[in-house]
Amino acid sequence: MAPRILWIGLGNMGRGMCKNLVEKGNLDQPLMLYNRTKQRSVDLSQKLTPGKSEVVESVEAGVSKADIIFLTLSDDQVVESTVAEAIKSDVKGKLFVDSSTIHPETTERVAKAILGAGADFVAAPVFGAPAMADAGQLIGVLAGPRAAVSKAKPYYTGVMAKAEVDMSGEPYSKASTLKIIGNTFILNMVEQLAEGHVLAEKSGLGTKYLHEMIGNLFPGPYTAYSTRMLSGDYHQREEPLFAVDLARKDARHAMDLAKAAGTRMRNVETGDSHLAALKEHAGEKGDIAAIYGAVRKEAGLKFENDA
Repeated sequence: MAPRILWIGLGNMGRGMCKNLVEKGNLDQPLMLYNRTKQRSVDLSQKLTPGKSEVVESVEAGVSKADIIFLTLSDDQVVESTVAEAIKSDVKGKLFVDSSTIHPETTERVAKAILGAGADFVAAPVFGAPAMADAGQLIGVLAGPRAAVSKAKPYYTGVMAKAEVDMSGEPYSKASTLKIIGNTFILNMVEQLAEGHVLAEKSGLGTKYLHEMIGNLFPGPYTAYSTRMLSGDYHQREEPLFAVDLARKDARHAMDLAKAAGTRMRNVETGDSHLAALKEHAGEKGDIAAIYGAVRKEAGLKFENDA
């Protein structure tokens, strides 16, 4: 019989990952779903194939029945508190797989707590936007003992992911370090697009030709974010795809890692300053793409474009 799986945390990424796990994961028992806001679990369960998921009322209720527990949670504090709650149950022999984006030091603390309770652990952050999670096109990063990683791998390439960075045998913290550094590329990309489009508008070139060049030279994420900026999506969304508070959390972690290593990430510092301006303007619903609005405002334009 296949392992019984519990999924904790149903944000944008988690929902897409669960969908693919149910559709392509060869589960022979319903996927258990838990989220602090229960309605998210209910809503997702109703969208999945009937009979393929089950909403659980608490972390303890789900963990007690699960063999594998996946976590996709918002920040370090939530991960640590959730794990502390989970290991109150008997978790001996169970496997925890954490896909949250957290500081490497947090990852090591979480691993120590889980291993101390007799369970196995894999640090497994993922790269990709929510649309990639929905399409099963994420890139997984799996670190930890080879035996534990081998238990988690069947749910990645071909199920929730298109590829893996296999870090079997490496310290758990290395997966989180790669994830934090990788996310600075996203921040820097958004910052450069925002600055470029503002300069194009202010100089009289206009954004149309710059966007056309981006589409031809940098297809993929660059073009997608450029489209979100010029279409006005960055200031019209009801729910952010990459919330400003989470982006700032990642930036803080990156700057902390750089400081500890004796270097700096100056591009990240610039991006974080615009994230701070975005948070002041739009509050917690601000999306990372709205750095464009912060750069526009800094240049004397309206935060919102006229698209």
